[in-house]
Amino acid sequence: MGRQTKKQARGDIHDVGQIVLVLQGGGALGAYQAGVYEAMTNAGIEPDWVIGTSIGAINGALIAGNVRARRLERLREFWRRVQQREAFGEWGTVIHGVHSFFEPRPGVWAGGMYAPVGAEAASFYSAQPLRETLHELLEEDLLAHDMRLTMGAVSVTQGELRYFDSRDEKLCVDHVLASGALPPAFAAVRIGEHVYWDGGVFSNTPIEAVFDDEPRRSSLIFSVNVWQPTGVEPRSVWEAMGRQKDIQYASRADTHIARQKQIHRLRHVIRELTQQLSEARRNTPAVRELSAWGCGTTMHVVRLLAPTLANEDYWKDIDFSREGIEARWAAGLEDTRKVIECAPWNEPYDATEGVIVHELSARTGMEVKTV
Repeated sequence: MGRQTKKQARGDIHDVGQIVLVLQGGGALGAYQAGVYEAMTNAGIEPDWVIGTSIGAINGALIAGNVRARRLERLREFWRRVQQREAFGEWGTVIHGVHSFFEPRPGVWAGGMYAPVGAEAASFYSAQPLRETLHELLEEDLLAHDMRLTMGAVSVTQGELRYFDSRDEKLCVDHVLASGALPPAFAAVRIGEHVYWDGGVFSNTPIEAVFDDEPRRSSLIFSVNVWQPTGVEPRSVWEAMGRQKDIQYASRADTHIARQKQIHRLRHVIRELTQQLSEARRNTPAVRELSAWGCGTTMHVVRLLAPTLANEDYWKDIDFSREGIEARWAAGLEDTRKVIECAPWNEPYDATEGVIVHELSARTGMEVKTV
């Protein structure tokens, strides 16, 4: 118990397991995620599995829904198209929408909030421009092949989170739109018998999809967080609104990981204890059933946190200005380059720990974080 593994060779990154890219929702903040992917692909690292919610689902679909040679190009094209051309900043976005992404529904803005238009039209904006953009930028047949793609959405009527997974079903643009249908801005999207909203309504950090996956596999997880889990005390109502939004959408990531660390440690302990038994005892039906709860998988979680830009406020997730997009993209590129250069997943670790968290610290560089 507690013994250290040997330092792994700095060879094939897949020596530590499948590569998973986990992307939060966050509107314009998702440009940071695109920078993360660029740094990964520059280093020759392609995810085996992308999991996303909202803008994370859009970025994930643009990656998984194109052949490798075109993924970064399509990401760049999407973020080029949604750059805000209006001269009025975020208010221009509120009033006019975002080119290639969403546009106002005039009837609702004119006072039709109480009109019984149905769940698929009950919103301030239409995402039809995004649908057209995705049809142009995705090779939809790839959403069910090659790279695994998972997108989170919540059932409007059942209030339950569902992960649409290309391993289990054929995905299409409707699944991407459902994962990004944040009310009341965007209307629910019907898939089968149910209508769905943005998964961020329920949980905005879809990392639990990796931990709960069956069969369990060792993984190197790049968890990309665009909302600030910690912050200073607000001094005004405006600052309070911004801080509340950060807390809401940072969305229990620490809690998910802390609980999974406990569960995985117990699984490793079960495995260690089972190995102490004789072969004859291990092969009895009762012990085989109990030992099935154990495992030897290891999850390395590399947490990347988008920095706070100067003059950010409550509207930061609709800051589709060229300057904002370029700054966040560049930050994701640089942070991930540093992480890959450090390669902390190759360092020794406690063999009984099933989940090891690595976080980039501005003060100390990469460090192992206890959550």
